[in-house]
Amino acid sequence: MNKNLLNKILITLGFLFAYRVLAYVPVPGVNTDVIKDFFTSNSNNALGLFNMFSGNAAERLSIISLGIMPYITSSIIMELLAATFPNLGKMKKERDGMQKYMQIIRYTTVLITIVQAIGVSIGLQSLTGRAGEQAIMINPNLFVAISCASMLTGTMLLMWIGEQITQRGIGNGISLIIFAGIVSGIPNAIGGTINLVNTGEMNFLVVIAITLIILATVGVVIFVEMGERRVPISYQRKTIMQNQTKRIMNYIPIKVNLSGVIPPIFASAVLMFPSTILQASTNEFVQKINDFLNPNSYMFNFLTFVFIMFFAYFYASIVFNAKDISENLKRQGGFIPGVRPGEATAGFLNEVASRLTLTGAIYLGLISTLPWILVKFMGVPFYFGGTSVLIVVSVALDTMRRIEAQIYMNKYQTLSAVGL
Repeated sequence: MNKNLLNKILITLGFLFAYRVLAYVPVPGVNTDVIKDFFTSNSNNALGLFNMFSGNAAERLSIISLGIMPYITSSIIMELLAATFPNLGKMKKERDGMQKYMQIIRYTTVLITIVQAIGVSIGLQSLTGRAGEQAIMINPNLFVAISCASMLTGTMLLMWIGEQITQRGIGNGISLIIFAGIVSGIPNAIGGTINLVNTGEMNFLVVIAITLIILATVGVVIFVEMGERRVPISYQRKTIMQNQTKRIMNYIPIKVNLSGVIPPIFASAVLMFPSTILQASTNEFVQKINDFLNPNSYMFNFLTFVFIMFFAYFYASIVFNAKDISENLKRQGGFIPGVRPGEATAGFLNEVASRLTLTGAIYLGLISTLPWILVKFMGVPFYFGGTSVLIVVSVALDTMRRIEAQIYMNKYQTLSAVGL
């Protein structure tokens, strides 16, 4: 293995190890046993889902208990604003403007983290354990200040770790953090399932059925994520003669799932945010709304499907710019057979992308909700839901592609160095 690639892999693993260490650093002044019991009793609602995405850091009330969700929420807000205001969208496309754009996301992340940290700190003050012990062991006002500073520091560290992995390691840092958080809960899920089987609370045939559902979901995800529509491209004779020593791609690859894993992550962030805030309230009406948004309810999964469809179209429109592709083709002397260059090419590519996006959006929605519906009829908890499978498999495939690309690039550099 190339030394450069090995260093990138080791850097990635090192940062992910640091992330897992931070998950065990609690906020000062809390009774972690009370917090853990609380999350155990709420494992099947929004708090359980939030705890899973944080890599079980929330049940320990660690300094990274808010996870990377404030950053994702900030990114959603900025993407919506960039699509609404042309000047902000233009700033995002420019090199210097992109730095300012990312700075705004960071500042917004700080603001969201502070708001969420204060809300969590105040909500915990009324939390008590089974024997009546308090969750907060120090002065309430002092705890709010300490927890806010601790959680803000933890979220900023996570954001920095994600950026460092993207720049110096292999893969997308933010996606890998979520990936590591979900994967870290697999051993506990397996152990819990074994205990249920041993105590007779779960039938072994049900475990086999759940395993088959997981394997089928993984297979479908791999099949669709690898699928793409290749739009053929032809070039003028002059362009081919000028580039005899270069390989000219004769097709445009358009993925079936253009938006990737972003829509399920965005949908989860949007739906978990109000549930997390409402959970601390004791008002009867607010509690009814919170139950309405319970991840174990049909309405939550219906809203998940709707939000995924929306974000799939929204994000696909951002990552796939048919106008830029058509202009680049025209400058390079390329064209789609049977389609006029320019606006006609952009319209054709938009039509192809729209059809694929519809298929990809339905696929994302079904993958995220259908496994839950299937297991719901079995009457057992599904520790590794469709969204989790989608995120884990998609991130793993993306990381493998980047490793393969790095290997091929190193081979070309070696051949170039020896004069071949």
